[in-house]
Amino acid sequence: MSRLVLVGINLIAVSLLVFGMYLPRHRRRDLVVAYLGVNVGVFAVATSLSNSTVGAGLGLGLFGVLSIIRLRSTELDQHEVAYYFSALALGILGPLAGTSLWVVAALTGLILAVMYIGDHPRMLRRHRRHLLVLDTAFTDPVALTAHLEQLLGARVYAANVERLDLVNDTTVVDVRYSQPASAATARRAVEVGAGR
Repeated sequence: MSRLVLVGINLIAVSLLVFGMYLPRHRRRDLVVAYLGVNVGVFAVATSLSNSTVGAGLGLGLFGVLSIIRLRSTELDQHEVAYYFSALALGILGPLAGTSLWVVAALTGLILAVMYIGDHPRMLRRHRRHLLVLDTAFTDPVALTAHLEQLLGARVYAANVERLDLVNDTTVVDVRYSQPASAATARRAVEVGAGR
């Protein structure tokens, strides 16, 4: 009976993670299949390994290798990596916890709560990150930051030059900045108006 309850907890948790949080916020359908497949696959193998003499360490090591291969096969944003490891953690948690159902349920709830809050659209909503291609080669970091602040109308926190091409006079820069409160308020008003 407790094994069926663990299956139920896992399926409810991964459904909330994928269909309740990830898909409505990010709309990337291909990763829905990846998150569900990884979670259920890990859960199934971890369940079978928890009853064998092979040991959970071997199983976790195999899934570590598989996750590294999966993460290197396509480019994922950091929030997508967080969802990926949350799906893995939810799949491993039940079969290998070795504790009561209440502890498994509490830890599952903790993972879901952290992902809900950490990836909420209102969390740090004024902070942005963009990869920009500028039509000027900036060799001076101070001049680059001043140009970016003028261009974006925002406060720049970090500007990391990815590529500097002095022949074609271009700069590729990874910029992290925050919008002023007035710009964020105006953008929210436009989004609300468009949603009506």
